Amino acid sequence: MNNKIPNNVIGAVSSVLSEHYFSHTSLNSLFMESGAPGEVPMGNCETKCSNWLKICNEDDSIDAISVLGSIIQNYMDLPPNSYSRAGAGSTVEYGQKRIIDALSKNQLVYRLNGFITKSGSTPISKTLEDYLKSGDYSSIENEFLRAVENIQTDPHASVTAACAIIESALKCYIEKFDLPMPQKLNVAPLWAAVQPSLNLNADATLADDQHKILKGISSIIDG
Repeated sequence: MNNKIPNNVIGAVSSVLSEHYFSHTSLNSLFMESGAPGEVPMGNCETKCSNWLKICNEDDSIDAISVLGSIIQNYMDLPPNSYSRAGAGSTVEYGQKRIIDALSKNQLVYRLNGFITKSGSTPISKTLEDYLKSGDYSSIENEFLRAVENIQTDPHASVTAACAIIESALKCYIEKFDLPMPQKLNVAPLWAAVQPSLNLNADATLADDQHKILKGISSIIDG
């Protein structure tokens, strides 16, 4: 995913947040706490927001889209009927819709807790891929435990979380070993792309045991 903030999103976010917060102090704190780099830009509230988001795009050391997600999180997670600080009895619903529409034009979606993802992807998949790439296996274990904890109260969510863990591991394997990425990124086609490269039957003396391992993995994924 391109991690730069599209221009129309910068425009919508700058307009909405400047009206909602209408305070240089509040905006400065918001942007700095969200990881926006550089010195505080000059100008009115809207100009400040716009220029600071552009600075995020120019800094290759940060993920501008992730910073944007943090910046808009508090506003976007408000109930739509909450009153906006813009006054005149207005609610945040209109501003939220402006931001959602701007993201949608770039095939982006805002999700709860400050996640911005490509349409059709899920925040848990993105997070798990980051954990795998950085070797943060304790966080992956926490995601697995969270899925297990919910198996009785929300089995559908647990199955979805389990699939996300497998999908993320398979995608990372495909990227690491430069294998062809399938068009559909769910479990079955990802596993079909990975399985031939595992070479689990290369040693004839271990063929039976390796076959059992391969069959077990396939059964888990099919399940």
